[in-house]
Amino acid sequence: MKIGKRLLSALLIAAMSLTFALTGCSSQEAKSEEPAGSTSQSGSAASGKKLNVAILLNGTLGDKAFFDSAANGAKMMESELGCTTKVIEMTADETKWVPALTDASENPDYDIIIVGTWQMSEKLAQIAAQYPDKKYIIFDSSVDYTDGKCSNVYSIEYKQNECSFLAGVAGALTSKTGKLGFVGGMENTVINDFLMGYIQGAKAVNPNIKILISYVGNFTDTAHAKELTLAQINQGADVIFQVASNAGLGVIDGCAAKGKYVIGVDSDQALAFQSSDPAKAQSILTSALKRVDISITKAVKEAQAGTLKYGQSESLGLADDCVGLGTYNKNVTKDVQDKVAEYAEKIKSGSIKVDSAFGKSTSEIEAARKSVRP
Repeated sequence: MKIGKRLLSALLIAAMSLTFALTGCSSQEAKSEEPAGSTSQSGSAASGKKLNVAILLNGTLGDKAFFDSAANGAKMMESELGCTTKVIEMTADETKWVPALTDASENPDYDIIIVGTWQMSEKLAQIAAQYPDKKYIIFDSSVDYTDGKCSNVYSIEYKQNECSFLAGVAGALTSKTGKLGFVGGMENTVINDFLMGYIQGAKAVNPNIKILISYVGNFTDTAHAKELTLAQINQGADVIFQVASNAGLGVIDGCAAKGKYVIGVDSDQALAFQSSDPAKAQSILTSALKRVDISITKAVKEAQAGTLKYGQSESLGLADDCVGLGTYNKNVTKDVQDKVAEYAEKIKSGSIKVDSAFGKSTSEIEAARKSVRP
């Protein structure tokens, strides 16, 4: 019996030693597979986890343009990347934006928080510095990286001057009066970047083109946008480019009521109205697309792969398929479409450099406006 006990004890000790050796070895192997010094992603993103993404809109859905495109990006992330997403409408009330962004930042479930527009740039920089372990994406603007406090933010900017150049070509070639219109939301660098490309494109095919230019003063007042549109039509404009988000719906209303063409913005607005309001759809010549949906989905895909370059800004254009023109009205001739395609290739190849409001002084932008003033 004593011999049996001793044998049993020996066997137990041997088994324990073998188990310890095996688990210790496994632990070391697991550690060796983990990349050293990896800082590009949070642990959940780098592991290939299906990310939980919050998209905060500083406005509301239903603009059939900018914010709706961002919401479509959420659908793309779910279907293409398997992400869980939540779209949060913060409304146009600025007092709600920082609290909503703070709440999202404190939510441990969100791997990435996405916001957009220049109005959120400073607010995001402030919050991102307070939550350095969170990851953020901002579209249609960039944060200030000079102080090193936004290393957890990736910025997406767009070459909207490129798609608006093409809009100018299409508009000038279609106009019967030689007068175009432009209705912007607020006068800022991004809206004027649209304008600079529009002017250059229109003048490329008609050096004598005239363009009436107005600004709503905000992105929500559809009634005022419609008033400005009707005033431009009364002065002879027969194609009007709207770059005014929700307010731009008033431009579409005005053009549809008077039988004139409107160029939509951000989303393919002819398709957006095709079922709900065919008359409005028929008033849309084409749309200058800013593919928020494609660009933010692209960024989240890179985040999933662990390759997204936080702490940097990227500008996306025609060559990236993130800007362009949408569906053409049935009355847009093949010759016009071919000419637009020709200019698009020249922009992609670099043989045409499109004017931009970025880096230009107020006087330089005013000189461009004056060059097409009736």
